[in-house]
Amino acid sequence: MTIACTGLLLAAAHAHGQGVGRVVGRVIDASTGAGITSAAIELLGTRQGVLTSVDGPYVLSNVPAGQITLKVSSIGYSPKTIIGVVLTAGAVIEQDVSLNEEAVQLRALEVTAAAERGSVNRALDQQRTATGIVNAVTAEQISKSPDSDAAAAVQRIAGVTLMDNKYMQVRGLGERYTTTSLNGARIPSPEPEKKIVPLDLFPTAVIETITTSKTFTPDLSGDFSGAQVDIRTREFPAGRQQTISSSIGFNNRIAGRTLLQPPTRGLDWLALGGSERRLPGIVSSAGDFSRPISQSEMNAMVRSFHNAWSPRSDEGMPNTSLGGSVGGAGPVFGQHLSYVLSGTYSKGQEVRADEVRALAFPTDNGGTTETERFTGSTGRTSVLWGGVLNLSTLFGAHSRLAINSTYNRSADNEARQEIGFSDDDGVPLEIARLRYVERAVRSVQFLGEHELNRAHRLDWSVTTSGVVRREPDRSEVVYVIQLDPATNETLPPAWFSGEPQGAVRTFGDLTEDALEAKANYRINFGGTNAHSFKLGGLFRNSSRDADNRAYGITAYTLSQAEREKEPEAIFGGPLAQGDASVFRVSPLLQGGSYSATDNLFAGYGMFEFAATDNVRLIAGARVEHSEVEVDASPTIGDPVHTTPTYTDVLPALTINFLISDRQNLRFSVSQTLSRPEYRELAPVTYRDVLGGDVIVGNAGLVRSRIRNADLRWELYPNAGEIISLALFAKKFVDPIERVYLATSGTRVITFVNAEGANNYGAEIEFRKQLGGWWETLAPITASVNATIMHSDITVEDAGRFNDKRAMVGQAPYVVNAGLTYAHPSGNASATVLYNVVGKRIYSAGEAPLPDVFEQPRHGLDLSLRFPVVNALSAKLDVRNLLDAPYELRQGVAIREFYRSGRIISAGISWRP
Repeated sequence: MTIACTGLLLAAAHAHGQGVGRVVGRVIDASTGAGITSAAIELLGTRQGVLTSVDGPYVLSNVPAGQITLKVSSIGYSPKTIIGVVLTAGAVIEQDVSLNEEAVQLRALEVTAAAERGSVNRALDQQRTATGIVNAVTAEQISKSPDSDAAAAVQRIAGVTLMDNKYMQVRGLGERYTTTSLNGARIPSPEPEKKIVPLDLFPTAVIETITTSKTFTPDLSGDFSGAQVDIRTREFPAGRQQTISSSIGFNNRIAGRTLLQPPTRGLDWLALGGSERRLPGIVSSAGDFSRPISQSEMNAMVRSFHNAWSPRSDEGMPNTSLGGSVGGAGPVFGQHLSYVLSGTYSKGQEVRADEVRALAFPTDNGGTTETERFTGSTGRTSVLWGGVLNLSTLFGAHSRLAINSTYNRSADNEARQEIGFSDDDGVPLEIARLRYVERAVRSVQFLGEHELNRAHRLDWSVTTSGVVRREPDRSEVVYVIQLDPATNETLPPAWFSGEPQGAVRTFGDLTEDALEAKANYRINFGGTNAHSFKLGGLFRNSSRDADNRAYGITAYTLSQAEREKEPEAIFGGPLAQGDASVFRVSPLLQGGSYSATDNLFAGYGMFEFAATDNVRLIAGARVEHSEVEVDASPTIGDPVHTTPTYTDVLPALTINFLISDRQNLRFSVSQTLSRPEYRELAPVTYRDVLGGDVIVGNAGLVRSRIRNADLRWELYPNAGEIISLALFAKKFVDPIERVYLATSGTRVITFVNAEGANNYGAEIEFRKQLGGWWETLAPITASVNATIMHSDITVEDAGRFNDKRAMVGQAPYVVNAGLTYAHPSGNASATVLYNVVGKRIYSAGEAPLPDVFEQPRHGLDLSLRFPVVNALSAKLDVRNLLDAPYELRQGVAIREFYRSGRIISAGISWRP
């Protein structure tokens, strides 16, 4: 795909015009942020001028190069003159303009302003004029950071943390309280046990903005409390643009070192290796093995499994990436069409060095001790590629139709080797695991925006989306390390042949498809859009099929010498031929399947009322009716059918006070909810090999209800600057918690409804250009955001779980800080970014065990951007400079520990 995209880019290159350029932008209402249709844009000193189209965009073509002045006017608004705009020959510049409502009806008040440009300014303008509390990270900010995917980029937002480097949590709430949409439409999750979409699926090269809405308004889906995240893909560029970029990177724990690596097959490099690892037909046809299976069939099953069990060692390789995009606008069959096509491909290696995992065991004095401790390492090869094709066209000046299409695909191919002592079995063990996980997300959206007249606006969209997750043919093999009873010397490791968990093949497959249709109608009335009423509806249908099958291979008659062979020699040799009576294959408990269908019907009404010139009320309610049907079929046991159905009324009230033209005060109260994920309702067991997590669903879960209150003060001293302080509080009824059960030998995880919980905290955000303090520091911008939070939970069975703890996922604090130097030319920048997340609860422990905590980690990243020659620029990034370890602790027991290394990368970009 990347090669084809690059060819398109090269074919699309063209010469810029001489002596003239273009000015493009958008005209918005300064108080509401809404686009203004039919506003007049005049190029003073000439006869040139245009009117804005639906939602405020405009294009001025053939503008003479040099310093120009624009005058913008619209009925009901004070005219504004923009001075100091410098246009070079052949260039295209973006100039957005905000207009204030006319202060005096009989006399227009004209305002003169200096030119303001930049997507950071646009994001802050969106934040300033938003109905609720929002934060955004933009393509401009991402371009100055080393972030390569949406997960890395989004953690720069106030109050945002990441779990497992991919799952977003906001304000200390677990990932279940955050929802993800793509271009405004919900996308399903490819994870079998989680509700949220892993954000590492979205490369930053295809992202325009990532917006988090932290307060609920009735025009948003009601199933969030932390935030609703909306990823907007690349927008149409100001003019014809082409970009090609490439990078190479090195990890200090990989480069020049020997790394555990899995065997590869077929199209692994394209994340298309799942089909070659699919479940063999002879094993699938045996079903639950309830019918008699002959020995020859057993042997055929063993031979049908791909004979790959052992990791290999090889020298580490560099990380590479390649991307390209082309965009612009032009006539197609007589219709003006805007377009953007973007594609990216990356391949890299990751490591978990100094890896440790163990279980916690309670002691008599109320403490803990480690048991089942294993040490080792994991090597992983990751592939991520994706593309965006967005098209848009205008029908007259008042209607816009668009198609947004996105496809992203990733694969992780990993090998893990570890050694440790099994207290359950009383022997030291050596475990090897090969695991391949393939994920894909697709979305195609059709949308329309219509300005029926100045007072009436209609927008609608229909989106079809889907996800696929395949974890085919995972292999796990366990060897026992024994002593010779005669000599007391250590014998070579021998296969744990009499244990069903001694050799396991697991096949997992998940697909989900969704269709979403929604429409919103807005009526403005009372002067210059002083008041408005908005109503709309949504229908979403989702269907998921998940199948997980695990098979154990045993052999009770093998000699010590035969068991000491490599697993490939054991399973690929004569022992599995003909009718040799050696191997037995049996389905394991950690298998099963489930299917789910979900229909959601929603409607809302929302009234925006300008009580005074400085006070605006937003009030309304949303009604959501949810019908979920889950059918679970465990490998062993009876099928389970559950049909939770809910109808919820979700009210919301927001009051926005305009203290001055640069200060806002926002107050909001609302009720939202959180529904169980399908997998959590399916009582199907899923487990890793010895010592791994056992996950069991709970068909009795009910949805959580949350009451939210927010207060936020905002100050915008200058363009691109903000100071804000927010307070928030949430009260939960029936919150869903992920808990560990106190069992020996394995870690059993399930999901329960607690009785209630409270969450509250404070959030500060600061972004300042330092030139206001000292002129020499004018090119430097400082930014910092910090959140402190606290939660407490009430558990119905207080004797079973700790009821004096925070909610799962709760961190007491989050801090992000950064310094950016931007050269006045705009062609060079240097950025330093820092992040720390406080000690947070990972899972709740069942008494007498304590809770599991993720320890704080300090992150430091550096990024340089600079021109090379003509249209060629370069970058240098350093990620994870401190290489702080990832560590989970339960009392004194280290549940998990590893380091991932420092990454240094360099890249070049060509943008004519």
